Amino acid sequence: MQLTDIKKRMELPVIMAPMFLISNPDMVVGACEAGIVGTFPALNARTKDVLDSWMAEINERLQESKEADSTDKIAPWGINFISHSSNKRFHEDLQLIEKHQPPIVITSLGDPSPVVEAVHNYGGLVLSDVTDIKFAKKALEKGSDGLILVAAGAGGHAGVLNPFAFMDEVRSFFDGPVALAGTITKGEQVLAAELLGADFAYVGTHFIATKESGASAAYQESIIQSAAADIIYTPAFSGIPANYLIPSIVKAGLDPENLPEKAGLDFKKLSNSSAKAWKDIWGAGQGVGGTRKTQTVQEAVTELKTAYNQAKNIHQLT
Repeated sequence: MQLTDIKKRMELPVIMAPMFLISNPDMVVGACEAGIVGTFPALNARTKDVLDSWMAEINERLQESKEADSTDKIAPWGINFISHSSNKRFHEDLQLIEKHQPPIVITSLGDPSPVVEAVHNYGGLVLSDVTDIKFAKKALEKGSDGLILVAAGAGGHAGVLNPFAFMDEVRSFFDGPVALAGTITKGEQVLAAELLGADFAYVGTHFIATKESGASAAYQESIIQSAAADIIYTPAFSGIPANYLIPSIVKAGLDPENLPEKAGLDFKKLSNSSAKAWKDIWGAGQGVGGTRKTQTVQEAVTELKTAYNQAKNIHQLT
């Protein structure tokens, strides 16, 4: 699938980011029907049989939507695949990708080349998420079709590069598909990502507080009530630096100001907390302050699109 083929089927240049324990088939289908790319992490399906069922369901529901929609604005969907040897379902899940043929596959960690080979065999597109220039170049060398630049402030595992610097450097050596991630919660910011040189804005945190989301009611309410000051960037919970909601850390009985700094150190050894990363310690990006209500995915996309178009009109952009 080519970039032009993807964009002509979209209402808004947004990819809904795959979010661990949150993204599900309802979110993916809702996003695609609203005209943005919907994605989910393969490992959200807790077994390969569940993953098989989810992918079949997504294809079936979207096919039904396409048959009922004459505008051809049902966006393609994608799956996030951990392309690292630590992924115990590497081969099984890759076989399911070959079986169900998601139009877009997003790789994280590791060498994307085995995924590239499988996905290119059926005409799909491979995007690799990266946090710095070194990994961006490695992904392209291994055959990735495009990049997702996870800049400073993005929810979950994020980099530290300013999006201006990141986009500028990447565009100096790569003119293919690029999505920009980090603090994007408003339509004006989607347009700003395009002006920086991105083909897509990569939006995650803003969709946590949607009715289709797999996030708990407490998690969604925390998203709505929080601001940038409520985000902490730490390796304490997964061994890799990531952005988390401070209120969830406090709720777990931990002190945000006294977390282990050394990557890989098991924080459980330093506390009596039974809290688990992602399930109890909630991820979110610095743009969390841009979400102030619970919506359906369709309502959230419509709001983004309205603001995006208004910004284009104000600045007389085509």
